[in-house]
Parts: sequence; structure tokens; C-alpha cells
Amino acid sequence: MDELAAARRAMGKGSVPAGDAYTIEVRRRYQAQIDDVWDALTNPERLHRWLKPVTGDLRLGGKFELDGGEHGEILRCEPPRLLKVSWLYGPDADAWPGTSEVQVRLAPSPTGDTEFELIHAAVVEEPLFPTYGPGAGGVGWDLHLLALTQLLAGGETADHEAVKKSPEGREFIRRSAAAWGEAHLAAGGEPVHVAAAVAATTKFYAPDPT
Repeated sequence: MDELAAARRAMGKGSVPAGDAYTIEVRRRYQAQIDDVWDALTNPERLHRWLKPVTGDLRLGGKFELDGGEHGEILRCEPPRLLKVSWLYGPDADAWPGTSEVQVRLAPSPTGDTEFELIHAAVVEEPLFPTYGPGAGGVGWDLHLLALTQLLAGGETADHEAVKKSPEGREFIRRSAAAWGEAHLAAGGEPVHVAAAVAATTKFYAPDPT
């Protein structure tokens, strides 16, 4: 639960090549040197331990694909401070290029830690938003960044499915969805819609045991 409190979440507005976008934004500090955090973000041998296995041409302008179906192009790469990629999901997503982008910025702190900022921008018409709100992507990123914390602390590879099935993981998901609901409200979301989105997001990531 401390990991949830360590992050600052916000929902905002932005743009992607396809048009106006909403953004989900996560900011936090990692107790690790900036080069170590950058390596965890870009080294395939470490990336799969907190995110997913990745293949492709992993350089500026190259295309990548994650084991879960997420794929895109590396748009900016400025070691060790900035990484920006297009972020599409599923085989049909290529019909709508420029609809979703993820950007990560790193900055060293005076204490030697690393300030971390992730912004995921997606077009306003993105189909998951009306049902799930910002939690559609926000809870997923919270889970992966929890695993990144574990990796940077010298822990083992994350088992995302085991986390989702554990009582602690389900409580993490519930609180993460609620936190993104609060960010949605702060951005002007309608309370009834926000409550429904939080409930739908929680059920999606942590369905009732059968």
C-alpha cells in the first residue's frame, strides 16, 4: 500500500497525432540512480521482469512488440532522461495510428534518487474510456510500476497474475482504481460516471473469485 501513496496521479488534456487526447499522469521518486532506472526501462533483459517480454528493433525509429500485444514505434530516445513511444494494442489498432503515446521522463534528484514521470496520452474517442475512465490504463501502470519498484530494489521477476489473485494484490487494485477515480473527479469528471468507471475498472482487473 505504501507504493500507492508514493505516486502522484493526475488526469489531464493533451494531444497526439490523431487529435485531442486525455492523459493519465504518474509521478514518483525511485530510490535508485538515474542510469539504473533508465536501464530497467530500456534493457530487454530487465524490461520483461517488470513489464513484459519485448521484441523488435529497439532503437530510435524502430518498432517494438510486447508479449501482451502492445506495440508501437520508438519516437524519441534521449538517454538517460527521455523515452517516448507510440502505444497501440491489438491487431486492429494499426488501422488508427497516432492515437496513443507513452512518454517517460527521468531526472536525478539532489539526493541521488530519480524523479520519474510517465504520461500516457490517448485520443478522447478511445473506446475504453467511457466505461473505465482513466483507470483503464492507470491501474495497469500502477501494477507495472509496483513491479519496477521491486526490480530496482533487487527483487525477483514479477508474477502479475499471482499479484492479481492474491488478497493483497486485489486490495492494491481496488485502491488504485479509487485513486484514479479521485484524479478523474479532480479533472472535472461527473461523479456518477466516475463511480461507475471505478467499479467497472475494479471488476475488470480483479473480478470476483469463481
